[in-house]
Amino acid sequence: MNPGITICPERVTAPFRSRIQVKDIGRKVIGKESEADEKVREMLESDNPGIKDLGVKYSDSVVELSGSADDPAAVEKAVLMAGNIAGVGEVRINGLKSPPLPTDVEYYEIASGDTLSKIAKRFYGDANAYPKIFEANREVIKDPDLIFVGQKIRIPKLVA
Repeated sequence: MNPGITICPERVTAPFRSRIQVKDIGRKVIGKESEADEKVREMLESDNPGIKDLGVKYSDSVVELSGSADDPAAVEKAVLMAGNIAGVGEVRINGLKSPPLPTDVEYYEIASGDTLSKIAKRFYGDANAYPKIFEANREVIKDPDLIFVGQKIRIPKLVA
C-alpha cells in the first residue's frame, strides 16, 4: 500500500498527519465552519476537476464529496484538491459515482527540502522528468517552484 492518500470505492483518507497537524497545513479556504461546505465547493469548481453536480459536506475536518465523474482522474484531482485544504484531515467519496478508480496510483507528501526535480529523481531516476509530476498536479501546484511541506501530490506512472 502506498503511503499517503488511500483510494477505495468507499472512502478516501489522507493519513499523513494527525488531525491537529493537518489542520495547519494547506490552502486557506475555510473561514467559518458554517460556510465550509460552500467555500470548499467553490474552490473545487473554480479549478473544475470534472465532477458533475458536485456536493460537499464538511464536518470535524472531514470533507464528503458527492456527484458524478466520467473519468477516475477527475475523482483523484478533486480528492487531492480537497485534501490540500487547511483544516481537512480526511476526504470521503461515498456519494461520488465514477468508473472504477485505479489501484496503482502513487501519492507522495512533500517533505522539507523537496523539489519536483528531487521527487522525479526519486520516483523516475531522472530529475528532468519533473514536468510529468507538475502536469499531473496542476490543480494543487500552480508553480513548479512553489511547493510546500505537507502538500499531497500524485506521482503518475511513466509510460514507456
